[in-house]
This record gives sequence, C-alpha cells and structure tokens, in this order.
Amino acid sequence: MARTFLFLGALNGLLAVVLGAFGAHILKARLSADLMAVYHTANEYHFYHALALLLIGIVALQFPESRPLKWAGWLMLVGIVLFSGSLYLLAVTGTRWLGAITPLGGLAFIAGWLLLAIGTWVALR
Repeated sequence: MARTFLFLGALNGLLAVVLGAFGAHILKARLSADLMAVYHTANEYHFYHALALLLIGIVALQFPESRPLKWAGWLMLVGIVLFSGSLYLLAVTGTRWLGAITPLGGLAFIAGWLLLAIGTWVALR
C-alpha cells in the first residue's frame, strides 16, 4: 500500500507541475480571466492532494495494515480526478455542467482527510 501511494503521489505531483506549466504558458493567452482562475484552482488542489498522497504513503510505511489509511489514499485519488479533473475540463472546454461533478471530488477530499486523521489516531494509540 505504501509503495502504491508514494508512486501515485509522485505521479500526480508530476502531472500537477506539467498541467500548471501548460496553464501558465499556453492557456493563459487563450482563456478568460474567470476560466483561468478555475484552472488555477484545479491545479492548486491537484498539487495539495498529490502531496497528501505522498504523506499517506509515508505514514503507511509505518502502519501498512491500516484500512483507514488505505481508504484515505484512494479517496484522495478519486478527489483529484473528480475535483481537479472536472475543473481542468471546465476551464479548457467551457462546459459548465462539469461543475456539478466538482463537489463530489470535494467530498472525497474531505473524507480522505478524515480517514487520514482517524488512521493516524488509531495507529498511534
């Protein structure tokens, strides 16, 4: 489990940097200020949660059998796909209905952070 989340965190960190550079250098001249702000939000949360995946991987090295940590990692990944992914697509395509998916990703992030807290609390007792 630890290796999986360390890999996913590193991969998502890479993607966040690439997509951030794409936004800054290519999309900046093509998107409105409003859509560029949406893209920036997607990228910011993508980066934060890539780091969260790395954190979960590091904690999982100490507690490899923790089910809450395992679920926390998968929920962070789901959150990245749904939250950041929907906002990236909304910004690039202008398709507003994609914004309806974003809160599901936000809920996945919240649940992931909660399970990370529970997992570490239980493991350190």
